[in-house]
Amino acid sequence: MSEIFSFAGENDFYRRGAIYPNPKDANLLLSLGSLVDCYFPPCKRSRVVAPSLYSAFEEKPVSIDVLPDECLFEIFRRLSGSQERSACASVSKHWLTLVTSIRQNELDVPSSQKTEDGEDCEGCLSRSLDGKKATDVRLAAIAVGTASRGGLGKLSIRGSNFPSKVSDLGLRSIGRSCPSLRAVSLWNLSTITDNGLSEIAEGCTQLEKLDLSRCPSVTDKGLVAIARSCPNLTELTLEACSRIGDEGLQAIARSCSKLKSVSIKNCPLVRDQGIAALLSNTTCSLAKLKLQMLNVTDVSLAVVGHYGLSVTDLVLSGLSHVSEKGFWVMGNGVGLQKLNSLTITACQGVTDMGLESVGKGCPNVKKVLVSKSPLLSDNGLVSFAKASLSLESLQLEECHRVTQFGFFGSLLNCGAKLKAFSLVNCLGIRDLTTGLPASSHCSALRSLSIRNCPGFGDANLAALGKLCPQLEDVELYGLKGITESGFLHLLQNPLVKVNFSGCSNLTDRVISAISACNGWTLEVLNVDGCTQISDASLVAIAANCQILSDLDISKCSISDSGIQALASSDKLKLQILSMAGCSLVTDKSLPAIVRLGSTLLGLNLQQCRSVSSSTVEFLVEQLYRCDILS
Repeated sequence: MSEIFSFAGENDFYRRGAIYPNPKDANLLLSLGSLVDCYFPPCKRSRVVAPSLYSAFEEKPVSIDVLPDECLFEIFRRLSGSQERSACASVSKHWLTLVTSIRQNELDVPSSQKTEDGEDCEGCLSRSLDGKKATDVRLAAIAVGTASRGGLGKLSIRGSNFPSKVSDLGLRSIGRSCPSLRAVSLWNLSTITDNGLSEIAEGCTQLEKLDLSRCPSVTDKGLVAIARSCPNLTELTLEACSRIGDEGLQAIARSCSKLKSVSIKNCPLVRDQGIAALLSNTTCSLAKLKLQMLNVTDVSLAVVGHYGLSVTDLVLSGLSHVSEKGFWVMGNGVGLQKLNSLTITACQGVTDMGLESVGKGCPNVKKVLVSKSPLLSDNGLVSFAKASLSLESLQLEECHRVTQFGFFGSLLNCGAKLKAFSLVNCLGIRDLTTGLPASSHCSALRSLSIRNCPGFGDANLAALGKLCPQLEDVELYGLKGITESGFLHLLQNPLVKVNFSGCSNLTDRVISAISACNGWTLEVLNVDGCTQISDASLVAIAANCQILSDLDISKCSISDSGIQALASSDKLKLQILSMAGCSLVTDKSLPAIVRLGSTLLGLNLQQCRSVSSSTVEFLVEQLYRCDILS
């Protein structure tokens, strides 16, 4: 063995000879034959190198991502405050999802720290997501971001026609991170189910307002979850939720005694049982009720008439299964003593007897709108006017059996409080052929609107001029049967707001007379589409109107001279000027418009083809306080 360690390597090969002098020594290490050639390189011994810890670290980098989600969850829930959790959530989507999955009762934070995070303005923030911007990731970011800034109080999510990217996972983030949420609106979200709504219910127990519209996957189960966990609910809106029915409404009625406003539209599973439960359990709190396009019958209206002791605003629309009996019973229930506003649209049960009964049963009603009621005639309208002594505003739309006799009869028989009357698209109205009693009057009426009633003529205006001497706000829209003499019957009224849009027979003489008689009271004048109005009217307006602030001369025969006449007046201080479609107005009116611009806040130059784009650009630059449409 000593020869092995003393070998210096001077010779490269040892041929046909024994390496060891003593053969026994060789047998101790190697079993080599006597005739073996061995090669020994003339280099130093190989260096034995230990594996490098640094190189091993580079090959397998250590990261916090190797921790399982359970460990990260425990770390995040022990962070001292919401700002720290928000910082962690901004690292990655994975961490964002983990942070927003922590319930408030799972946070391992002292109660004093929780109070400090939201003591400034708890639930003061409002967020809205529309269309493609509405995604689960954005909802999670909102949940974390608002938690460190006072807390989310109001959330609105509106989907689009594209497939929704908001799912129950996004609502889970909101439910677990936003305990201060008080108002939620979910519109057109087909991917939201009962699970997402349950997350909102469990985490947002302070919820007060819930609006579900076109959420077809939400059923009664989701509404039951809201009822169990959100006793402070005050407003509920359901629209086009095809799987929500009586069971959900019954749960809401049992648990949400503070309910003040309910609106239900186009929910086919909602029947009389659900409406009855709502009304009977919220008699002392429910103030606003809207029932639209539902499969309810006369029973529901009977319940409304009996239990609606606190109802002040009532809307009934598209109730095709409700008959005359339903309205008669509702009126005779004498429960609607506090009713202030009533809207009835497209209900076949509105007849003369039904409307008269409603008028008697609602003695304090002040505002009434009746629309699309083909069975209502003059007798019913007059009877209703006699019964409703507190009535202040009455509007009729598409009630074609109502004639001029019903119109004037309701004016003559209404109480002394009626201030506004409106007729819209009532084709049964014709011109009077007989005069009214000489002693008749309706001195309280201040506002009159007649829109698209083609039979309304000069005789009616003459009667109104005598019957209603205190008219201030007059709207005669699209009445082509009124001539110049008819308009002149209104000159004795103290006119403040006048709208003669679409009255093709209106002339300069009428506008000049109105300007002369009401120049100190006229504030708004609209003659849009009155093609016979020319520069002469603007000259009269400039000379007589002291306080006119809103003037619409669109599609009239106005030229540059008329605009210059307006600008030359030192008294006129217009704020809104619309001359859309005035093709005779050119760039020559630029100096006059600039002078008017010292007081203008709104200017409409749309479809003024003779006004160049450079002129519009100059006006935009000069009139920086004015909103310009072009």
